[in-house]
Amino acid sequence: MKLKKNKKPDDCWSKMTDGDIKSCNSFNEGYIDFLSRIKTEREAVMYISELAREKGFKPLRELKNIKAGDKILIEHKSKVASLVIIGSDPLIQGVNLVASHIDSPRLDLKPRPAYEADGLALLKTHYYGGIKKYQWLSIPLALHGVVAKKDDSLIQVEIGEKAEDPVFTIADLLPHLAKDQMEKKMSEAVSGEGLNALAGSRPLNDKDDEAVKALVLDILRQQYDIEEDDFTSAELQFVPAYAAREIGLDRSMIGAYGQDDRVSAYASLMAALEIKKPQKTALCLFVDKEEIGSTGNTGLQSLIIENILAELMHKAGYTDYYSLRQALAGSSALSADVNAAVDPNYPDVFEKMNCSFLNRGVVLTKYTGSRGKYDSNDANPEFLARIRNLFDDAGVVWQVGELGKVDIGGGGTVAQYMARYGMEVLDCGVALLGMHSPFEVSSKADVYMSYKGYKAFMQDFK
Repeated sequence: MKLKKNKKPDDCWSKMTDGDIKSCNSFNEGYIDFLSRIKTEREAVMYISELAREKGFKPLRELKNIKAGDKILIEHKSKVASLVIIGSDPLIQGVNLVASHIDSPRLDLKPRPAYEADGLALLKTHYYGGIKKYQWLSIPLALHGVVAKKDDSLIQVEIGEKAEDPVFTIADLLPHLAKDQMEKKMSEAVSGEGLNALAGSRPLNDKDDEAVKALVLDILRQQYDIEEDDFTSAELQFVPAYAAREIGLDRSMIGAYGQDDRVSAYASLMAALEIKKPQKTALCLFVDKEEIGSTGNTGLQSLIIENILAELMHKAGYTDYYSLRQALAGSSALSADVNAAVDPNYPDVFEKMNCSFLNRGVVLTKYTGSRGKYDSNDANPEFLARIRNLFDDAGVVWQVGELGKVDIGGGGTVAQYMARYGMEVLDCGVALLGMHSPFEVSSKADVYMSYKGYKAFMQDFK
């Protein structure tokens, strides 16, 4: 009787050489630093722009015309960025597009946030994106963002990231008094209006009715030149006030806030910076508002892609709208966004034959959506087959994945907003544990494979 051989592990680590593992760890050192420093979409655009300029990318507005080999930087409203490497093929044949989003779930300050109650100064918030509200209690919070003054000046705010900075927090109810709270549904135990962050407890003087609030406002005025009315024209966000960390005794994982979807943003950025003389123009796009439906003039439901490509084509000598439509329809795209990794603590929500796992490579998701694939792009099999072939040739470890069991729930990405132009689109990203939590978990190997995949696509896909 022959003994069955043990099946070779299908994880990335078993397939990588010592050199690959060294490159993987080095790549993730930069990624960890990025996650620790960059926590808002504006900060991401500043980071992308600075790095791109260092690598020789020039703002599109400075170019009168474009030619093969040009490296171009495009920024829009400080919340959208794009890197373009012009290929040798005519632009009318389309581009290879990798699109990720740089916004993440968070707590936004309301336009009139400051108030005092029971001797404490607090700041009211309005949560952004899909969060579990209870996860944002009893953790240190940092305040990031900008304040636009009436004189058109812009004040950059970052409070809570340095060791000497104060932090904010939202206190939870002690268990001794939480009997009624703990009998509620998890979705109802903490209300949106209950997410008020502690900002101070010391009074300015003994005369004012709201002396504690007055001291907080006085500190903002003295140290940051922010008046109470300035909150009206501010964009301030509470985000977790801790750095990204390695997870596990083997240091194989990364825990951090905002990996959905700044993991794809970083991986595709690093890939785009290394693209050299592609045959087809490479376009690496970083957008806003995905977590709330890709709305507004910085989300992908706007005409961002069309406007970018129209300006590129105009400077390449194409002036008619029909040529633009041809280029859009002839393009190919990866919707670079995350998927849900199987969590052994919650096996009931995953169908393991078709869900994704940590350490098994970048995830190819043919369709997203919910239940009956609603609000989904469903990639054509011919396109998926070509991506499989490309990744295999480039040594990219990949897996397939759905977002949990069919009737449990679901979610969407920006893929559907690119597919409407007629281009081929496939979801492609990293699997995460704890997605949308203040501390999401990724595999270093998966992050590295996503970078390799995005690079192969922008450099070589035809």
